[in-house]
Amino acid sequence: MRILVIVPAYNEEGNITGVIKDLSDNFPNEDILIVNDGSSDNTSEAARDLGINVIDLPYNLGIGGAMQTGFLYAHRMGYDAAIQFDGDGQHKADQISGLLETFNANGLDLVVGSRFISGNGFSSSILRASGVKILSSVVSWATRNRITDSTSGFRLYGIKAMKLFSSFYPEDYPEVESLILAHKKGLNIEEVPSIMGPRIAGKSSITIFEGAYYMVKVLLAVFIDVMKKRN
Repeated sequence: MRILVIVPAYNEEGNITGVIKDLSDNFPNEDILIVNDGSSDNTSEAARDLGINVIDLPYNLGIGGAMQTGFLYAHRMGYDAAIQFDGDGQHKADQISGLLETFNANGLDLVVGSRFISGNGFSSSILRASGVKILSSVVSWATRNRITDSTSGFRLYGIKAMKLFSSFYPEDYPEVESLILAHKKGLNIEEVPSIMGPRIAGKSSITIFEGAYYMVKVLLAVFIDVMKKRN
């Protein structure tokens, strides 16, 4: 089983070396792809210095464009699965085994690592955690499948999911909407408990006001997706 770890990264010079080391130490037999999303710092150079494969996007496309680039690469190169692993150091490579065990045991297409199943994951501010809870409740209703961490970017995608998202992936902050899309296309989705930590260096580019705007925008997109006929 060939697995590609896709790491979308935007101005993660302070984190990317540690992320790569964590993956290399705890998940050493799989390939890593850094998708440098138009960074203005030395993210790309830091990864290349460690011998890691890097795709440099010409300008910042956002997480949606970066991940779709990774899906296109994984699908065209014949990988059996892809793992989304953030470049800010919040995800832990020793948690990948939980995604893989559930994926292989249950014949799934998409496995999501959740901070909230076991209660041991980092959950940031009360405001942000409340937003995640609201979005997850809406996704659970729309998919008729209990989802506790709809914004999690720690995921494992099978061949069907890679093919789907290589042809279309939501823009901006697509984690929530992509779950609706996957459900409408008949993909099997399941969550597993995962431990995550705070960002190692730097800070999130999403402010409180941007977060509120994002939540409203995503909720509207979800309701529109639900109303559309299943293709």
